[in-house]
Amino acid sequence: MSSNYPVYCALDTTDMERALFLAGEITEAGCCIKLGLEFFNSHGPQGVKKIQDAYPDLPLFLDLKYHDIPNTVASAIRSVVFHVKPTYLNVHAAGGLEMMRLAKEACPDGTKLLAVTILTSLDEQSLQGVGYKENLSERVLQMAKLTKEAGLDGVVCSSHEIEAIRKACGDDFILMVPGIRPVGSEHGDQKRVMTPNQAMEKGATHLVIGRPITKSENPKKAAQDILQSLK
Repeated sequence: MSSNYPVYCALDTTDMERALFLAGEITEAGCCIKLGLEFFNSHGPQGVKKIQDAYPDLPLFLDLKYHDIPNTVASAIRSVVFHVKPTYLNVHAAGGLEMMRLAKEACPDGTKLLAVTILTSLDEQSLQGVGYKENLSERVLQMAKLTKEAGLDGVVCSSHEIEAIRKACGDDFILMVPGIRPVGSEHGDQKRVMTPNQAMEKGATHLVIGRPITKSENPKKAAQDILQSLK
């Protein structure tokens, strides 16, 4: 379940020059990058392409979390992959089976499609507040199984659900795991967190780590230290 590129660093910034600098640091450290809504809403597909053009060999997770009616999501995916070629792209599993199937059909062969289960900023109380009656782990597992049924490549899940999903969905099912915090790091707005080592030992495919790297005085060293801790 390990990977040559276990860590995707979240470049949560609207500053293009900062993003380019961080991408360079991350490349030298041996990590990949994640670009999400904050960057995408500021710079669009053209901004993503600028990062890819600068670092063409750098694997990219484009974290846009599409969630809409099936045809709209499929059209949105076809539109974005016309401009850029991410290694990973994602939708929300809550969009349902048909939405995920059409989204997968819209993805080119070189892009793997993941589904977000439950955001790592939510806990049991938050989930009940939006009307879910199952407990959090049951809901995540149900969404993961639906994602596999739809033919997607894996899910975005918290570290606390890794073992159950791995058991239900198999060794080849990709588990992209945010909410990762090295020992001593602040949790911020994340509720369900774990250290990099713990998550990889449980069976994560990739880890998503942002602020512990990007807010460091030396992002390259911070990324290298995390990678070293996984060996």
